[in-house]
Amino acid sequence: MTLPGTSSGAYDFCVVGGGIVGVATAHQLLTRFPGASLVLLEKESALGAHQTGHNSGVIHSGIYYPPDSLKARLCRAGAQWTKEFAAAQDIPFRECGKLLVATDSAEHERMLALYERSIANGVEVEAIDAAELKRREPRITGVGALFVPATGIIDYTKVTAALAKQVEAMGGQIRLDTQIEAITENTSAITVSGPQGSITAGTLVVCAGLQADRMARMAGIDTDFRIVPFRGEYYRLPRERADLVSTLIYPVPDPALPFLGVHLSPTIDGDLTVGPNAVLGLSREGYRKGSVNRRDALDVLGFAGVRRVARDHFATGVRELRNSVFKRGYLAECRKYCPELTAADLLPHRAGIRAQAVLRDGTLVHDFLIERTPRSIHVLNAPSPAATSAMPIARHLVEQLDSAE
Repeated sequence: MTLPGTSSGAYDFCVVGGGIVGVATAHQLLTRFPGASLVLLEKESALGAHQTGHNSGVIHSGIYYPPDSLKARLCRAGAQWTKEFAAAQDIPFRECGKLLVATDSAEHERMLALYERSIANGVEVEAIDAAELKRREPRITGVGALFVPATGIIDYTKVTAALAKQVEAMGGQIRLDTQIEAITENTSAITVSGPQGSITAGTLVVCAGLQADRMARMAGIDTDFRIVPFRGEYYRLPRERADLVSTLIYPVPDPALPFLGVHLSPTIDGDLTVGPNAVLGLSREGYRKGSVNRRDALDVLGFAGVRRVARDHFATGVRELRNSVFKRGYLAECRKYCPELTAADLLPHRAGIRAQAVLRDGTLVHDFLIERTPRSIHVLNAPSPAATSAMPIARHLVEQLDSAE
């Protein structure tokens, strides 16, 4: 890629989005093009304010994803990079491993299919029976499980902060509290504008997460999808119960859905969380239960793809909503594999919101989705495991920019 000549006040690169993917992309651009001028714009007052800072903190292994998918390839590379970067930066992390627990015969069949997929993905995995599961995790019950030793836990906001320091050390600028309301592109440059003014660059990279579809439409990309917010509600166990398990405990996921189910997650700061569920949200950035944003609600309810999702997954949606309203329903999901949990164990914890791309025909986009214009590239769908995969996603974006020249 040949860098455009920049006039006074312009940049070689502008990155929009201060989550871990955006910051990693800025880092990779400056690594690939040392001396380039770059500015990263974030509309919040802090980096990692949304999906980066509202997840389970899991370093995923790549076990779930089709072997030919971007998710599978980038997640494996990302897990290794995350651990190496954390070790080099003295960021705490732990390889505690993960158990995917089958609680009945149907889940056991899906578990065995997942075992074959993990082998195809090159992920180290061990299939164990009920007795061995009970030996390893005495409080967990199931008919069998898969053990993935490479899965770990970390705080991704700390990874983002460390990357941001390196971006600034390489000469990049980071501007917070900067809203984007328009994108204008011509043959020589691209300009983003908002209440804080305008910025012109040779190339724009947009990693906007929950606002990805809106940013793409500003850039003139024909988006036949919407970003649909799914609230993931968590609980936290009392500190005296944080040693209930020593590994991450996951259910065997439903392959028809992009969600991994309610799991027990030790955190790097010593807590044990339970969650998340997946409830259709009416506010893309409203983390309090019952949050409604009029624009977001109209976007969701007025989109044909969402209505098709609701029709095709009606029973699942009703169950998730019921479990959101009634703690005992949520508890029942956990008690399938951890029967000793009680309602008193589930203490309030912060929620997350997953940015899920849904096509007009009702298809839930499972893989990472990337589109571009002559002078911009947009990450349109990057839910879990995007935090784990952040640096490989960034490298993939830079490779696409290189190949376009």
